Amino acid sequence: MGRRKHLMAQAIKENKKKVAFASLSNHGVSAKKTKIVLDMVRGMDVARALGVLKFTPNKSASVVEKLLLSAIANWEAKNEDKNIEDAGLYIKTITAEQKGMLKRIQPAPQGRAHRIRKRSSKINIVLGEKNS
Repeated sequence: MGRRKHLMAQAIKENKKKVAFASLSNHGVSAKKTKIVLDMVRGMDVARALGVLKFTPNKSASVVEKLLLSAIANWEAKNEDKNIEDAGLYIKTITAEQKGMLKRIQPAPQGRAHRIRKRSSKINIVLGEKNS
């Protein structure tokens, strides 16, 4: 009975070995602010995206740049026989999702308290090849 599930799991594992991706699970900036940076580079080729991220004055931009370099390194590890320039790597999908939230209390006048919500996000990058 569990044979079909096992075969499906093996197939998913094999497909995942071919895909170059990177993810960051606990980025200290909210997903809403991070999505602004991600929208700038979505669908771009890798070299151009690295240039855009390098000169974007945003905390998320430097983190996304490091994550993109990590995804490129993952692609190189999985495709040792191919060349990056010939493959035409581009950002296939890039997403930011809201992660957990740290809740803190800020003292306020007259015995009151205000809630502070420190939001964090998760970023995923998947690279694709134009010339495959």
